[in-house]
Amino acid sequence: MLKFTFLGTSSGVPSLTRNVSGLAIQSGKSKDWILIDAGEGTQHRIQHAKLSLQHLKAICITHVHGDHCYGLLGLLASAGMNGRKSPIILIAPKQIQQWFDATCQLTELFLPYPIEFIDVNLIDQPYVLNEQMSIEPIALSHRVASYAYGITAIQTQRKLNIEKLNQLEIPKGKLWGDLQQGQDIEWNAQTIFNQDIIIQTTQHVYAIVGGDNDQPRLLADKCKDADVLIHETTYTQAVLDKVGPGPMHSSAKMVAEFAQDIQLPNLIATHLSPRYHDQAGVQAIQDEIAQYYQGLFFIANDFDQYELNAQGELSQLHSGKPWEK
Repeated sequence: MLKFTFLGTSSGVPSLTRNVSGLAIQSGKSKDWILIDAGEGTQHRIQHAKLSLQHLKAICITHVHGDHCYGLLGLLASAGMNGRKSPIILIAPKQIQQWFDATCQLTELFLPYPIEFIDVNLIDQPYVLNEQMSIEPIALSHRVASYAYGITAIQTQRKLNIEKLNQLEIPKGKLWGDLQQGQDIEWNAQTIFNQDIIIQTTQHVYAIVGGDNDQPRLLADKCKDADVLIHETTYTQAVLDKVGPGPMHSSAKMVAEFAQDIQLPNLIATHLSPRYHDQAGVQAIQDEIAQYYQGLFFIANDFDQYELNAQGELSQLHSGKPWEK
């Protein structure tokens, strides 16, 4: 139901193997997608991931720090130069709109499509993007106002009631097809109403994508219903103890202990400090999470792809590990 493509998994600055924050999310088989954060270089990552800016429906910015938003304006400009005409919804702190307006004025940026800006501070209920997806901001704790985004995906399936069709002796073929398409049919001099033959089921999944945050437990209430949490693990606990509380980030241990306490079924760790970008560093983050969390987890790499199915089961579709290439 939801597919996650990691475009950037580094904190602060990019490295040779990891770009700064960016995450593409698609629902079902649709080509449409949303973007969570747009660090510098995100538009280049989008090209490598073979995602189309024409199908980008919404961008959500977690906070104003540059490694989460410096790629936004170049991305929007490129979409315009590629002929985009349809609006893009931009959910972000109000400072992002001020920065956008100033950039348009000072650099003569004229977009041939509208930006529908929504101040994240003013959203008090889930924003319904379309019939398949809604977006809900959740306040976090960081040096500036920071948010997670709860993504709800809804999938409705319509199936024919085969048993009832056989009871009515309606033959397979065009009549079955018409019913499947939502039409009423005539059979044996009576009207067969579509609503009496179709079995409709609705399934939903809920994913939380966190911005920078030094208090994972702020997500406790929302995580009760979450099928997966994507959260920063910037440091191991030993390094965080040396760095101190100033940067206001989470360690792998903090996130793992939180996930274990609330019995979270799936966890994806991201936003790694550049000191962990080699194989040994990733292993250190992985070992620390495994020590405190017994659920299913992954350490995200750039270009990793994961799928969350309708049953809330998380699987990896593609690995972007540079040492596996």
